[in-house]
Amino acid sequence: MRRKFLVLLETGLILAGLVLGFSAWKVNSALEQTLHVSQEQLLDVPTGTNPNRMFYRMESQGLLDDAFWLRLYWRFNMAGVPLHTGEYRMTPGMTVRDLFEVWRRGDVVQYSLTLVEGWNFRQVRSALAKHEKIKQTLDGLSDAEVMDKLGHPGVFPEGRFFPDTYRFVRGMSDVEFLQQAYARLDEVLAKEWAERAADLPYRDPYQALIMASLVEKETGVPQERGQIAGVFVRRMRLGMLLQTDPTVIYGMGERYNGKITRADLRQPTPYNTYTNAGLPPTPIAMVGREAIHAALNPAPGTSLYFVARGDGSHVFSDDLDAHNSAVREYQIKRRADYRSSPAPVIESEPEVEPQTQEPTEANPEPEPEPSAPARETSPQ
Repeated sequence: MRRKFLVLLETGLILAGLVLGFSAWKVNSALEQTLHVSQEQLLDVPTGTNPNRMFYRMESQGLLDDAFWLRLYWRFNMAGVPLHTGEYRMTPGMTVRDLFEVWRRGDVVQYSLTLVEGWNFRQVRSALAKHEKIKQTLDGLSDAEVMDKLGHPGVFPEGRFFPDTYRFVRGMSDVEFLQQAYARLDEVLAKEWAERAADLPYRDPYQALIMASLVEKETGVPQERGQIAGVFVRRMRLGMLLQTDPTVIYGMGERYNGKITRADLRQPTPYNTYTNAGLPPTPIAMVGREAIHAALNPAPGTSLYFVARGDGSHVFSDDLDAHNSAVREYQIKRRADYRSSPAPVIESEPEVEPQTQEPTEANPEPEPEPSAPARETSPQ
């Protein structure tokens, strides 16, 4: 009886060893198999997908074999490893073991979208809507409804998002993207506000943000931002009108066709700083950190006027006589190669004649809103 038991035990051990050996061989073969891809392609892992489901899906798509053995390996060796949502790159010659390592690292394919300084909220929404990797949930909603979905009801959206290049994985929603850009603007503004210069004419950070948007739209020359802010701050302190063309353009809305006239300067809108004293009621564009810093740390000086040279930079003047002289040189007697940033609509004669009052730019230059699409990179 004892001998029979020992024979059975020995046989069982041999069979177990054979089963274990066979299982180990099958698992190793399944891991070392090369994925059935002839060219680079992306593997999408939707939200809520578990590894077992992915193995069987990939097997049904002909990407791999032996899903059962892979499921067995994952259960006993990688049970605590999360499978991150997103897209994973598969390349010719890649093994299942290589794919597991990519999954373990969470090495998902990332995309990017750049929000550009000076864009308005309409342009931001357009860029988001055109990005095919972003989940669209805001189509057909008003701006106010969008802010409700972001968790900021009653907040006017203009200028409340930080221009930057944002990276994300496929499936990120437009709401999540905007929430990230909103939080980033709050973070930057709070930091700059805490380090602001003394005796500024702003009641709160929001007014500083409004000023930063004027600076952002007035110049693309980095070293001039502080000077532009200085002119505006001094004019506010003296009770002078800011008289900056971008506010007129913003107030015109869809009526703006690339140029402004004398009548436009006189047209009352909440944003027209030729007719309204002080800052406009809201920002007029998105602003970068440099513009915020300039608004909160304006350059010292005595200039109260500036006029575009035509190359993106400006001439600054302390008094109206000097300013009108600069206007005649750079605007009225415009050179044939005159350019501003962005390039103006070229007409035979300037649309607006020199002002007899005290403008910041006596001959307003058309300043079309940026119309270039968002820069979008390929998957990396």
